[in-house]
Amino acid sequence: MQTIKRLDELLARSAARTPDAPAVSTAESGESLTYRDLEREAGAVAAALERHGVGPGDRVAVYAPKSLASVTAILGILRSGAAYVPVDASAPTARGAYVVSDCGVAAVIADVELLADMRAASDTDLASLEAWDAPGGRSFEIARGAGGERAGDPADPLAYILYTSGSTGRPKGVVHTHGSALSFVEWCAATFGLGPEERFSSHAPFHFDLSIFDLYVSLLHGGEIVLFGEDIAKQPTAMAEAIAERQISVWYSTPSVLRLLVEFGQLERYDWSALGLVLFAGEVFPIKHLRAIMAAWPAPRYFNLYGPTETNVCTYFEVPTEVPADREAPYPIGRVCENDRGMVVDQSDREVSRGEEGELLIAGGTVMQGYWNLPERSASAFHVDDAGERWYRTGDLVREEADGTLIFIGRRDRMVKRRGYRVELGEIESALYRHPDVVEAAVVALPDEDGVRIEAHVSRADGGKGSIIEMKTFCSKEIPLYMIPDRFVFRPALPKTSTDKIDYQALARGDA
Repeated sequence: MQTIKRLDELLARSAARTPDAPAVSTAESGESLTYRDLEREAGAVAAALERHGVGPGDRVAVYAPKSLASVTAILGILRSGAAYVPVDASAPTARGAYVVSDCGVAAVIADVELLADMRAASDTDLASLEAWDAPGGRSFEIARGAGGERAGDPADPLAYILYTSGSTGRPKGVVHTHGSALSFVEWCAATFGLGPEERFSSHAPFHFDLSIFDLYVSLLHGGEIVLFGEDIAKQPTAMAEAIAERQISVWYSTPSVLRLLVEFGQLERYDWSALGLVLFAGEVFPIKHLRAIMAAWPAPRYFNLYGPTETNVCTYFEVPTEVPADREAPYPIGRVCENDRGMVVDQSDREVSRGEEGELLIAGGTVMQGYWNLPERSASAFHVDDAGERWYRTGDLVREEADGTLIFIGRRDRMVKRRGYRVELGEIESALYRHPDVVEAAVVALPDEDGVRIEAHVSRADGGKGSIIEMKTFCSKEIPLYMIPDRFVFRPALPKTSTDKIDYQALARGDA
């Protein structure tokens, strides 16, 4: 790893070492590319981008469903020296158009049909530059973006920008460099003891930070990435069959996906002898669901991985081989990863003693550079100590045990994790306020046995009760599906505090 400076070098090295080994395939059909194929296709994408002036410091959006073609697009962008910006193909088109505009991309690589919708929703011209038939039988196109100033440090260039939910109602871009990504990949290599024989699941979409493990740890080891597209990824019976038949050896997903597998995947029908490592992250795993998946899959090692998008993974905990029958509390988020450092502080940024509750701060190799084009937000996201070191404020409250293990307590702000995705409740409220009949809106997150339940409290102009179906349909056009509230409560008016602000605590308590 010492000689590797860029993510795309992982592909080049494995292609030189094992050119005929399978590199990437689809769970549905098994269609695949060898490392030689993947290297060639990524090189072709890079050459096309370079023909149109894309180079180091540029950003290039990828707007396509997960496929062989989107993998080659990502690796081709990296090969060109640019950073890739994955756009959620399942979210409302307007959201994707915002990401493309906000990031000042030099180009967009997109599925032809999706690009037509984005052109209609975008203020950017998105003029066609080049089209081709990509691997997997899809038609892809390179379109010209609005462009912007080239960014980054040549010594540690930008690698990717992942857009997450923003408290202002607009998503914000988390900027990672090749160095921060490789620091995480290097830690994985040292921790999990994997090899070229592994078949890695790729369940997370590419705009989700879990995908960084799926793509680059596999490329590092010369393993095979098995892509679970959006359709199969939501069908537990088909997903379970594919995991078994494709002999997945490394599985990584959110706990909610594992819960669906154990409840509806009919796991008893299959042979799971190939499965050796199960990683989960993104949300708290209720102990009853963890116990159930471990009973169905008893052989693998299980790890709880923790870390916001801003830090990749920064703490980890290996789950014991047997979960005690009387255990009710979720397992800890564990110890800080060896290439990072952690500190638990009070509200004045003073480090607290072990056993005391405080906010977790993280410094080290895996931490982001900052938020795209948000200098003030970037500055406020870090605590700078007396030595000048930056510590990312996770916003998570933890307690450090005597042995250094970290226990997750909860969130300091109103950001929650839902099905592995980070959700700012303020973004949902912003979407609700765009409804023509909504006068007031407040969103609260309540504890639920599977994580959190999101409730939207709404006051309408006519003071009456609206249609839940209509509200959910409206939200589906404004925000991603995972952000749509579970419950809508219609009120003549929302409760207020003495300062005439919405009383969120009363709503959360249910006494308003």
